[in-house]
Amino acid sequence: MTVKAVVWDVDDTLFDYTTADRVGMRAHLAAEGLLGEGETVEQALLRWRGITDRQWARYAAGEVSFEEQRRDRVRVFLGEELTDDEADAWFGRYLDRYEAAWALFPDVLPALELLAASHRHAVLSNSSLHVQEYKLRTLGVRDHFEAVLCAAELGFSKPDGRAFRAACDALGLLPGEVAYVGDHPEIDGRGAAEAGLLSVWIDRDGPCATVDVPVGPRRIATLAELPAVLGTDTRFGAPSTFG
Repeated sequence: MTVKAVVWDVDDTLFDYTTADRVGMRAHLAAEGLLGEGETVEQALLRWRGITDRQWARYAAGEVSFEEQRRDRVRVFLGEELTDDEADAWFGRYLDRYEAAWALFPDVLPALELLAASHRHAVLSNSSLHVQEYKLRTLGVRDHFEAVLCAAELGFSKPDGRAFRAACDALGLLPGEVAYVGDHPEIDGRGAAEAGLLSVWIDRDGPCATVDVPVGPRRIATLAELPAVLGTDTRFGAPSTFG
C-alpha cells in the first residue's frame, strides 16, 4: 500500500525539546535563586527531567489533567505545597525562559519542504492543542500540516492505537497509507506499528544508544533518511545506516 501521508510527533522529533528544556531550566534555576543548596546544576536538571517524565506518564495514563501535571512538576521539584496560582506562576516564569531557547532540528525544514510535493502532513502529539499550535506557529512550520491532533483534546494518548487511528481518520486515509515519525521507541515506534501505520523511529542518539529496539518501527538517525523509507525517489534520501 502506498504511503500518502506522514504524521509527526513534535517534541524531540521536529523540535529540540531536550536542549530547550535544559537551557531554559538552567536560566530559571539561576533567576529563581535555586542553586548552591547542596545540589549541582546538572543534578537539578536531571531531577527536573525525571520529575517531568514521571508526571507526564501520569497525564498520559489519564490520572491527572494537563494543567495538573505541570503544577505537580513544580510542587515535587520544590518540595513545597504550593497553591495552583503559585505553581502556575512559577511554571510560567520557567516557560518564558524555555521558549527563548526553542529551535527546530536542522534536518526538519529540508525534509518537510522536500516531502511537501509527495506527501500530506499532520501532527499527533501527547500534549495539548493550545501548546502545540502555538509552538508550531512560533517555530514557523504550522502551515506544513493540514491537521494537528493532541491527546488533551482526543481523550487518549499514544501509544493507544485510537490516537494513531484518529490521525488517519483526520486525513481520510487507512493506517497502511500513513507513516508516523516519532522519537520514542515504545510510545511512538511500537505504538504506531501496532496500529498498522508505517512506523519510523527517529533515533538521533545513534546506534550506540543503550535502548532496546522494538519490533516494528524502521529506525533512522536523521530525517535525511526518511524519503528512502517512504519510497520517495530523491537524492535527499539515503539508505538507513542501521540496516
